[in-house]
Amino acid sequence: MKTCLLLIAHAPLASALRACALHVFPECDTAVLALDIAPDAQPQRMCEAAHALLAQAAAEQILVLSDVVGATPCNVAQSLTGNDHVRLLAGVNLPMVLRAINYLEEPLDSLVERAKIGGQQGVMELRAMLECRER
Repeated sequence: MKTCLLLIAHAPLASALRACALHVFPECDTAVLALDIAPDAQPQRMCEAAHALLAQAAAEQILVLSDVVGATPCNVAQSLTGNDHVRLLAGVNLPMVLRAINYLEEPLDSLVERAKIGGQQGVMELRAMLECRER
């Protein structure tokens, strides 16, 4: 099943996440799209740009990943979710993106769950294990 990820976030986060993802999975360049929302962007223009990217995706299902619930990028992303083949997750992080890419062949409901789990598991508190010393 052809699936596409569409990253919509405050500039330059969407493009930066895409670049990081393609560093790990360079073969996925056509499956991961990004739309950066600039601080002065007009929401209606960004909705039009998002719909144009969605049309360009040529995929059977789309997982849209956005950054902050209630912010302009997420509101733009929500404008895409009027049918069953487009789903939206907010709170995107790099582990979420990488996990989603690993499971692009799965049905959309399963992909959404795997992406959420990847995002959650990517957030953890770490404590210093080794002391860095200057030599």
